[in-house]
Amino acid sequence: MASELPNRFLTPEDLVEMFKLPSVETVYQWRRKRTGPRGFRVGRHLRFDPIDVRAWVDSQVGEAA
Repeated sequence: MASELPNRFLTPEDLVEMFKLPSVETVYQWRRKRTGPRGFRVGRHLRFDPIDVRAWVDSQVGEAA
């Protein structure tokens, strides 16, 4: 993942591309299990704040160290 995240809210498809995930279903599984980055709904659309995604990545790196 690049150190610079887009300056906009991210979609599940963005996360699939950034993390090379198998499908958007992985993102929805993370949400159901509360293991992925914090997301929020805009109507029926799921979005992620890039700051929350970065914090989640940092926490995953910290746990792995």
